[in-house]
Amino acid sequence: MDIFCYLLAIVLVNIRACAAFSQCLRGCSCVDDRHGRSLTCMEDSMFRNIPDELPENLTKVRIEKSHFPEIPRGAFTRSTAIENLWLNFNEIALINSRGLEGLFNLTELRLQGNKLRSLPWTAFEDTPALKILDLKHNQLDVLPENALKYLPGLTYLDLSFNQLTVISKEVFLNWPLYQKLQSQEGQEGGVVGPNVVLALHENPWLCDCRLKGFVEFTRSLSPPIILMNSYLSCSGPDFKAGQFFHEVDVRSCIKPVVSTASANMSLPQGANVTLGCLAKARPQPSVWWTYGLKIIRGFHEFQERVDEDTVRSLMLIPSLHTSDRGVYTCTAVNYMGNSSATIQLDIQTTEGSAAQSPPADAAQPSSAHENVYIDIRIAKQTVRGISIEWYAALEHPEHTWFTIHFGRIDEKKEAIFIGPGINSYTVNDLLPATKYEICVTLKNQNPRPGQCIVFVTGSDITEMEQREKLIHIVVIVLAMVLAVPIGMYACTTDTKLACVERILSLWKNRRESRTPRAERQGTFDSLQAASDEGLVNKDSSEDRQVRRRSEDRTHKGRLSAQLY
Repeated sequence: MDIFCYLLAIVLVNIRACAAFSQCLRGCSCVDDRHGRSLTCMEDSMFRNIPDELPENLTKVRIEKSHFPEIPRGAFTRSTAIENLWLNFNEIALINSRGLEGLFNLTELRLQGNKLRSLPWTAFEDTPALKILDLKHNQLDVLPENALKYLPGLTYLDLSFNQLTVISKEVFLNWPLYQKLQSQEGQEGGVVGPNVVLALHENPWLCDCRLKGFVEFTRSLSPPIILMNSYLSCSGPDFKAGQFFHEVDVRSCIKPVVSTASANMSLPQGANVTLGCLAKARPQPSVWWTYGLKIIRGFHEFQERVDEDTVRSLMLIPSLHTSDRGVYTCTAVNYMGNSSATIQLDIQTTEGSAAQSPPADAAQPSSAHENVYIDIRIAKQTVRGISIEWYAALEHPEHTWFTIHFGRIDEKKEAIFIGPGINSYTVNDLLPATKYEICVTLKNQNPRPGQCIVFVTGSDITEMEQREKLIHIVVIVLAMVLAVPIGMYACTTDTKLACVERILSLWKNRRESRTPRAERQGTFDSLQAASDEGLVNKDSSEDRQVRRRSEDRTHKGRLSAQLY
């Protein structure tokens, strides 16, 4: 009888083991021990996402090398018993803010070797028991001030081998655990509890004034808070690279102060001049030169470091012309603020007197440049902007400035000065359903007919999934290239045939009023019809019908104009 009972017990154990094994995922292994039931999946590329059919009552889950990209919402809501979750060496780049929902028993989360650039730190509200968080070998580059607010019981945090450069000490001052330990220090009997380990090494720390608070925090740490590697080192700025935190002197940040050696300069025409300014700031500021409130393009500009907090910016203007006279401004900006200084540059003519700057709106083109031909075209269109290119037949192109006049068709145009040697410009952040005009002239000239392009932007698409499909330059553009190009009109699919008919009529009237001898080919090759057509909603059959009808009308008219 005893033997029979013994055999029966063995059978029952085997049946239970088989039942447990049958509930395990294919290609994975399941083990029951005194710590509970665990699931291990280590086969390469086994899953494309976290399995929906995870066995119940799991206390430990280890899924590695499956290369799924995210932890979606509610991925573990059916596995509320999980205490240890290892998802190392996948390709996780995104964690939903509710991706850890239901894991109120979780004490250990390991996400080593993934592609996380940021974390929804509020997701840890669903893991109040979490003690171990391993995030090493990711791409985290920012740590918000309230990041640790939702991790009150954490005793091990590994942020090593990430891309952190600057973090505030407030990150740790807002940590409930740190606040608790600080309050216990003054109590009789000292701090009671386990040590707290922080791993922050192997990050490209930028040891300027922005890191001052964090450097001081690391220097002040003592048990029970311990740095796994106390030798944190700087990766920048260059003159501090390789130094340890305890070696660097990190001072407070200061707002930029800009100064120049001289506020007024007078030089003869044809001379070379170098304008210079000193910018003192902490951290290192961004420095640039402007002329007439616009950023200068084309002149050689370079910067050099004078000392830890001072940068010298120099701008070389070769072979001065009378058109180079005016006020040049050197501006320096960092996150503390900005500052600027100006230099008034006068040009002495051959008679020896300083030339006076004529008002910009009263400037007249010189006789030498009055009939200069400028060929302008749209070279490229993007989702929210255009790029133009131009060509001008000049005797000295290396010394010639241009001016871009840009704005809405019914408003005053913004003037952008372009330095010598540049023949392209890009306009971004255009508004939908708006008519714009952009013109290219020689410096100090006002736009003339034929030096402008007129275009209409399309209507924005409000559907969430198609928000990036805003098309700004039309599918059909008619460009008339005469003795001077008379402009280019862009029609969107939203304007349907009205715009095309209007352009055909304008073109016909222009053609009848001019002789065939006035027509000539443009310098640039024309763009292909419907450039960047992929930006248009391809599902719109109505748009395609409009384009076909427009093309038919163009062919029937047998126009000699080019299709851009």
